[in-house]
Amino acid sequence: MSSVFLSLGSNMGDRRANLKEALERLDQLPQTQLLAVSSLYQTPAWGLTEQADFLNLACRLETILAPLDLLRACQSIENDLGRVQQQHWGPRTLDIDILLYDQKVLDQPDLTLPHPYMKERAFVLVPLLEMDNSLADPVTDLLYAADLAKLSTQGIEKISGPLK
Repeated sequence: MSSVFLSLGSNMGDRRANLKEALERLDQLPQTQLLAVSSLYQTPAWGLTEQADFLNLACRLETILAPLDLLRACQSIENDLGRVQQQHWGPRTLDIDILLYDQKVLDQPDLTLPHPYMKERAFVLVPLLEMDNSLADPVTDLLYAADLAKLSTQGIEKISGPLK
């Protein structure tokens, strides 16, 4: 079994319900178990900022799915829950990003591990490090907490404990 960390976000429709349904579907993937879920955070949009705030969380899975198979499963869940990509970094009902897959380093056209932008996004690092603040970049061995210390967490608001 591989240990995987994901980031989930939603800023369209019933954001909380979208995230809860996504977590349930992730837990139902073959040979996959949802082990931990961070608190729920409300965060301002990143990239294209003229849109509604996001609800974000992170989760940890154990799975036997290969990285690209997990990516396809995550994309299927996004599509099933109504994601339509109209513009890059635009509004979406659901976004699921694979952040870390064990300590794998991967650079393929469809998937880069660790996630290439995670160190630049406090809305990703805050919930991720809530679950495990000892996580380190598999490329540099530097703690992600050091990356978070360089970022502004302004506007990131914890709004509830983990979704059940």
